Amino acid sequence: MEAAAEEEKRRREVEIQVIEKVGEVIREIERAKHAEQVICALHSLAVLLFPIDSSLLSGSIGERYKEQIVSVKVHAANERDDWWRAFYQGAAFPTLARVLLLDVASNWLTCFPLSAKKHIYDVFFVNGLSSEVVQVLVPFLQQSSSNNLDVNAIQSNVERLLVLCLLDNDGVLKMAIDLAVFPKLEDITNDRLKSAVSGVAQIVTSIPDKARLRAPPLLSSHFFFKQITIQLLTGMVERLAITNNIDVNLSFLGEIFSRIARRGSSDVLLSEVTPQILRHVRSCLSSDTDVVETDVFESNPESQLWLKIMEAITDPYTVERIAEQLLRQLATEHASDIEAYLVLWILFHHLLKFQSSVRSMFVEKFLLWKVFPVCCLRWILQFAVLEYSPINDLQTKGHETTNGLLHTVERLAAVWSKRDFVQSAPLEQQAYITAALGLCLEKMSKEELDKTKDVLHSILQGVSCRLESPADLVRKMASAIALVFSKVLDPKNPLYLDDSCNGESIDWEFGLTTSEKGSLSISNAENKIDETGTSQTAGSGKGSDVKSKSKKSSVFSLVDPDEIIDPATLNYEPVSDENDDDDDASQNSDSSDSSLQPYDLTDDDADLKRKFSQLVDVAGALRKSDDADGVERALDVAESLIRASPDELTHLSGDLARTLVQVRCSDVSVEGEEESAEEKRQRALIALVVMRPFESLDTLNKLLYSPNVDVSQRIMILDVMTLAAEELANAKTMKRKHQTGPLISTISEPQPWFLPSNTGPLGAGSWKQVSDTGTLLNWSNRYERELPLKGGHVKRGKTRRWSLRSGNLHENQIEWSQNKFPLYAAAFMLPAMQGFDKKRHGVDLLGRDFLVLGKLIYMLGVCMKCASMHPEASALAPLLLDMLRSREVSQHKEAYVRRAVLFSASCVLVALHPSSIASSLVEGNIEISEGLEWIRTWALHVADSDTDRECYTMAVSCLQLHSEVALLASRALESAETDSYTVNAHQCIDMEQRQKARRR
Repeated sequence: MEAAAEEEKRRREVEIQVIEKVGEVIREIERAKHAEQVICALHSLAVLLFPIDSSLLSGSIGERYKEQIVSVKVHAANERDDWWRAFYQGAAFPTLARVLLLDVASNWLTCFPLSAKKHIYDVFFVNGLSSEVVQVLVPFLQQSSSNNLDVNAIQSNVERLLVLCLLDNDGVLKMAIDLAVFPKLEDITNDRLKSAVSGVAQIVTSIPDKARLRAPPLLSSHFFFKQITIQLLTGMVERLAITNNIDVNLSFLGEIFSRIARRGSSDVLLSEVTPQILRHVRSCLSSDTDVVETDVFESNPESQLWLKIMEAITDPYTVERIAEQLLRQLATEHASDIEAYLVLWILFHHLLKFQSSVRSMFVEKFLLWKVFPVCCLRWILQFAVLEYSPINDLQTKGHETTNGLLHTVERLAAVWSKRDFVQSAPLEQQAYITAALGLCLEKMSKEELDKTKDVLHSILQGVSCRLESPADLVRKMASAIALVFSKVLDPKNPLYLDDSCNGESIDWEFGLTTSEKGSLSISNAENKIDETGTSQTAGSGKGSDVKSKSKKSSVFSLVDPDEIIDPATLNYEPVSDENDDDDDASQNSDSSDSSLQPYDLTDDDADLKRKFSQLVDVAGALRKSDDADGVERALDVAESLIRASPDELTHLSGDLARTLVQVRCSDVSVEGEEESAEEKRQRALIALVVMRPFESLDTLNKLLYSPNVDVSQRIMILDVMTLAAEELANAKTMKRKHQTGPLISTISEPQPWFLPSNTGPLGAGSWKQVSDTGTLLNWSNRYERELPLKGGHVKRGKTRRWSLRSGNLHENQIEWSQNKFPLYAAAFMLPAMQGFDKKRHGVDLLGRDFLVLGKLIYMLGVCMKCASMHPEASALAPLLLDMLRSREVSQHKEAYVRRAVLFSASCVLVALHPSSIASSLVEGNIEISEGLEWIRTWALHVADSDTDRECYTMAVSCLQLHSEVALLASRALESAETDSYTVNAHQCIDMEQRQKARRR
């Protein structure tokens, strides 16, 4: 007790001496007139705290102050340590630091020589207690302006000192060491230590936020956090290798890493953590064996260090961000399955075992909420679900692992099977959970699958609802799960629902890594090859027989060495060759023996086939469903006959449209050629709508909601209407130009300047315009007149021709007019919009027939686009917007429908002329303005909350269109108001002039 009291008394005496010395130095600085005086004052204190060689300063100051520098009092090492501890742990350092950072930095520091600046100014911060230094420096980063101080010099000096102390001299690592050593010496309680650690970590990580925009780049968040992470990790590993003991405060590291992750720089943190721990794992892996026990890593000191670091991070958000970024960084580093498993095991195996939040993070969040690459998904399942190394056998594991796998499959299948999930979840999320479910099913056997609850029902439900989706990717997901599920039930009889799943392994990425542009270019290339082959073979003969024959034997066909060949084909070809040779021989012999010439009988059947030349015959042939050949020949000529527009087309168009819709091309076409028959039927319907819109549309709109047609026929009707509207919008018609005469005429109209002069011989006739009988390239109008006969001449006089402008009068009087669609816009749109929300027998657009609803809305949008800038667009837009605004449509569960609504809304914005919007506002017509305002608010809602990425992109584009239309409409409204003001002003002036005239 007496020794402790004596030690405490001595410590207080030292503190008093230090404070008195600091006060003396501050007074000398305030009285100083020269920079050397400030240097001498600081030197007298620095030599009492640090081991400084005074001779280093003698060359940088004058002779007057050299003796004062050399003769200063110096403490012994033990006494110097006592003064250093009392200086930094008491009130002396903050007091002196304020003078150094404000007065000295603002008034004297620029006059210091470099040696003096380093040894008697920077030394107070560089060689001090780092935790105390940073608490003093950081508040001065936001120093307020003062009349007597140079704020820029103060802030730039503080930034320089922070870089010097924390980055150049490993100040953050020193803090971690000091916070581990000094609490033991000072007997600080655990609560006080936690508070101190948290406060220092908060100050250190706030430096990038408090630094100026003009601060050094090393103080930016990216570089600063990267440097202190490297400093801490490298320093700890090096000290561990030297001392074989962890002598740093790991709680400080946990706080630093947590605050870095909280500030959004977890990627910077893990970009340094991942390579180091991956390097450690690779160094421990043995190259001569594949079996690596985790016990080797459990006893390794560096592995223990990484585990303790993760245990020191108590913030759940930071643990989640570190795990997520670690998985992505491992994928970037191309880690193998065993390396990734060992990295996860070192960092998280203890947390996974004892902390339920960490287990929930891996098996719930990372499987159901997040989206990782497929390789990361495999690692998550291997580590958190299966819980054994990839190189170990499943049979060596216990029953607990199997239960974990079964529970995971049940949760994944339950989520995957929900229709709401298929409708609302992004495609990336659906593909990720599909891959998770499929990878889990691949690890199961039929006996294990029988132990699960409702997995069979969930998978069947999920497959069925995905097969109804219009997205090809969603249908591929159903095919993949059906295939792997069938392999679990019966490995010998796999179920292939898609041609893309015919290999041994399944692509669980579903082609998402392949760019869309690349896939389109490949398909386009294939289409070009097919079209080229068809055109080359089609020119070799006439009729369908010749075309089919040319397809069977093509010069450009390549032989696949792995192709499975039918033996019947091999036996058939030599026989046919022999028959051909025998036929040739028989023909030659017959021609030599007889004068009769042989003729070919193969075309007799083709000659008996009557070609249709009347639409009545085409309609009759299409009704005969039992005559497949007649239906096919009718489809071949239907479009050309309709385009010819015969007189009977007006009367037959409705019946012909109904017949074409009801034709079953799959029943009448050869297997493999159904698409060509469908194309012919669709082209014929398009031609019918274009040539006779009113008659054919009346029938098509009735069939659209008829219970006697199926979903494919409804979709075909809408596709036909869409393509026909686009064709009508691009059609060209001829009409006579409207030629306006002069607005003001005179009584004696002079002769036009372009006509020849009337002067001439007596009896000459008047000039007449004649039509051109010359070449097509004629740029003038020609005039002629009759001249009288000369005396003594019997012949008629010559005709003089004058020309100035184009002689092609017909071309000048005719102009081309585009877009015939606005005339028929109402016939296209109004019947289709009527009754779309009514549920009829076999028709439920708002429910199961959402594909038809999406097609319908898309067709209406195309119609609005085709009527752009025409009065019909202004009349039809409010009606279409009323349909789109209905809750059942705008907030439909299917993203396919919401995309169609966004497309139609964008088409409305494109179709409306800004002047028509302005005129509707002036006239008080609020329907259009309310509809446009709804488009804006609804697009904002979709951009903020919709989970579908394509809906988000389309909503942003729609908002951009809306802003452009609003700008143009406001300009049109301003010009209209200016014009009305001008008219009113002229009217007032006229009224005043009339009143003045009356007074006179």
